[in-house]
Amino acid sequence: MYWMIASIALAIISGPLMLATKPLRNRTPRIAVAVALQAIITVCGWVTVLGGDCATGRYRFTDALSVGFAADGLARFFCGLIVTAWLLVTVYAGVYMKHEKSEERFFLFSFLTEGAMLGAAFSDSLVSMYVFYEMVTLFSMPLVLHSLSQESVAAAKKYLYYSVAGAFMALFGIFVISTQTDTLLFVPGGSVAETTPLLLVAVFVLCLGFGAKAGLFPLHGWLPTAHPVAPAPASALLSGIIAKAGVLAIVRTVYFAVGPDRLAGTWVQTALLCLSLLTVLMGSMMAYREKIFKKRLAYSTVSQISYVLTGLFLFSEAGVEGALWQILFHAAVKVGLFLCAGAVIFLYGKTRVEELDGIGKKMPITFACFTVLSLSLIGIPPTGGFFSKWYLATAALESSDIGALSWLAPAILLLSALLTAGYLLQITIKAFFKKEADADTATVKEPAAMTLVLAVLALVALVGGLLAAQTGGLLTTVVSSCFAR
Repeated sequence: MYWMIASIALAIISGPLMLATKPLRNRTPRIAVAVALQAIITVCGWVTVLGGDCATGRYRFTDALSVGFAADGLARFFCGLIVTAWLLVTVYAGVYMKHEKSEERFFLFSFLTEGAMLGAAFSDSLVSMYVFYEMVTLFSMPLVLHSLSQESVAAAKKYLYYSVAGAFMALFGIFVISTQTDTLLFVPGGSVAETTPLLLVAVFVLCLGFGAKAGLFPLHGWLPTAHPVAPAPASALLSGIIAKAGVLAIVRTVYFAVGPDRLAGTWVQTALLCLSLLTVLMGSMMAYREKIFKKRLAYSTVSQISYVLTGLFLFSEAGVEGALWQILFHAAVKVGLFLCAGAVIFLYGKTRVEELDGIGKKMPITFACFTVLSLSLIGIPPTGGFFSKWYLATAALESSDIGALSWLAPAILLLSALLTAGYLLQITIKAFFKKEADADTATVKEPAAMTLVLAVLALVALVGGLLAAQTGGLLTTVVSSCFAR
């Protein structure tokens, strides 16, 4: 229990501590402090992950409203993802932020956002989770705003408007759910006694609202606007981890507050599945057409996170298992891909896909990692991404409550995978097999810290698939924690 609280508290405290490093003229001590603080948070997080289920006492605002924390299987799964991704990105940012202004401000809001994400993951009730969900938005917005350019200010406003609008939609759903149950505490399998027309409307609105953070159509527009203007480390966290705050909120609401049995076979399931599949296809098509490197990856995120939502909206154990596979490997892959794009920007200032001809010869490690990560996102065996797509497709085919969507879903996932191959492998081909347009440009050595982080992420994407039996065994325990026994 104490390690769980320590991970949240240290992340929140570490943010203001980074402001104390602002007077330092030499940035090396500042980076050392940031990495050391994040390493301590990561240790606390992983001790919690490995320590088993635990819970704290509750702080009560009123008889109905209280805040508390608990580390169940799902919370520990997200905790492991959060602290590991943040450690790798912090190490990478130690190099990348050299050419950005106010890096201490970046670390301030990076740590605060991590604390809010951990708080949301460990929350044991809808009220606690909603509070931290809102904090994630408020603390992560300055990461988009970081450069203070006109474009970044506009993108940050858009991110805020979409997120707050979605949160208010979710709040309506929480109000309704509170009238349909005796407790707002999370209970595996949910605690709502019966399905009513008002409840179905509330759940649909709530999932749509929380889906704004996850890029669910029609509230997806902030992602392709915010990602290109944010620093690459911030883009990596926004895409790989922060956007999954919406996924976490939907899982908790559907599987721990309402109950999947109350929603299976209803119009809500059909509507949500249609929206998620539309988002999968639309995001892939937009990414295929996009010419700006980071914006292409942002549209890819719109598509790939809706793979997760598709699995969750199947309301089955097989669907949740596929969703967890996708959460895990999408986090590793998309963090890595954005960091690859950041390395190109950092070393050569190239931001458009057509500028990448021959760059793989100057950045062989970066683009070798990019290729491995791309293969996982496409779903090529034996990478981890193959198994996430496989489990999602088979879960859809086995679903008996969704009619024609049981075969339409796998077809759309396959089409999306083909589009993903088109827009990612095109970059690999350009990087390694096209002649450089500016061959006279001096080659700059790839920073060791950057390539180390990229290599770790590529290794996770590959080894996670090679050890699929072990990975699946760990995820099965998380799946079982989402259903009443």
